Amino acid sequence: MKILIADDQPIVAKSIEYKLVASGLEVQKAENGQIAKDLYDSMNPDLVILDLNMPVVSGFEVLEYIRKEKKSQIPVIVLSGIDDETTIVKAFNNGADDYIQKPVGLNEVVVRVKRLLKIPIVALTNEGAEKSVVLQKNGIGVVVPCYNEESRLKSDIFTNFVENNPGYHLCFVNDGSKDGTLELLKNLQKGKEDYIDVYDCEKNGGKAEAVRLGVLHLSKDRSLDYIGFLDADLSTDFADFNDLTKTISSTDYKIVSGSRINRMGASIIKQSSRGIISKTVNLIIRKILGMEFQDTQCGAKVMTRDVIDATFQKPFMTKWLFDVEIFLRMKKHFGVDNVQGLICEQPLKRWVHEDGSKLSMKDSIKILGQLLRIAVKY
Repeated sequence: MKILIADDQPIVAKSIEYKLVASGLEVQKAENGQIAKDLYDSMNPDLVILDLNMPVVSGFEVLEYIRKEKKSQIPVIVLSGIDDETTIVKAFNNGADDYIQKPVGLNEVVVRVKRLLKIPIVALTNEGAEKSVVLQKNGIGVVVPCYNEESRLKSDIFTNFVENNPGYHLCFVNDGSKDGTLELLKNLQKGKEDYIDVYDCEKNGGKAEAVRLGVLHLSKDRSLDYIGFLDADLSTDFADFNDLTKTISSTDYKIVSGSRINRMGASIIKQSSRGIISKTVNLIIRKILGMEFQDTQCGAKVMTRDVIDATFQKPFMTKWLFDVEIFLRMKKHFGVDNVQGLICEQPLKRWVHEDGSKLSMKDSIKILGQLLRIAVKY
């Protein structure tokens, strides 16, 4: 039996294809609605899986084409991140046979396809069941800046996460490393080019420039709805980062920033020797921003594409305080009265200071002078 998958996120479409082909089904993919219509005519599929938000021609238009123009009653599954009742009802009224909301496990998608095609569904025992891969609601790009990370990069954690969470795309930026980081990253990417990029900077430009270049690189991929960054040491883990993406995708915030606030129920482990400097720096930052930010410097943030357009086009002044500059540039672009309603500071459940930090005590003291430069410029 032949399946047509229409989805503008290549990672998602390829993941579904892999599972369906493994079940003995023939699959073809379309990255927009017009290609989906053309493929429908040429392949005569037995079932169609449709995303709604596609470029050129929308999923609703493809559904209308199948039902009204072609007068076909083949099963159509809508697979979408849109979860409002009006859209779901509209999809069924327009002829959809099923509506699956992302995020969703791939095993569930396969079962629903087989049910509509009347293919026997064999229940797996606990021993034979595979861990379900989860299709994400949105396309999410994550920049990971790397400088001399050969000995401490947790490669397995990164690869396991993207392999089990289609919709995520990682961009490792080698910031002029002097050890074997670049070779390590290229080996990590092999066979996973669909969801891992390696961006190489020949010279060390600092974290700010590494993040900026990585974000601009990922922003060229229009299938990514949100783009963020995460420290290579995973002091903030993917569970917390996933929580940040859930917040931004379900609200009107334009940037969601992790916050290392000590509180009941959270495990926040910091290096105590920096406590006094951190409190002093945070106080000065709040005065410069004019906002009661608790923790601007947490290395886990995710943002909308218009924030990138407004704040990442020009290099930042400093290597370490670019987070402050992002918020100041947002303040200038979106307006003083609006900006605070566009930023969410979200407490993390876990944060652990890892040995090998590139920010020394000497750098921490220099930050005070860099803050003065920022205050003067902005």
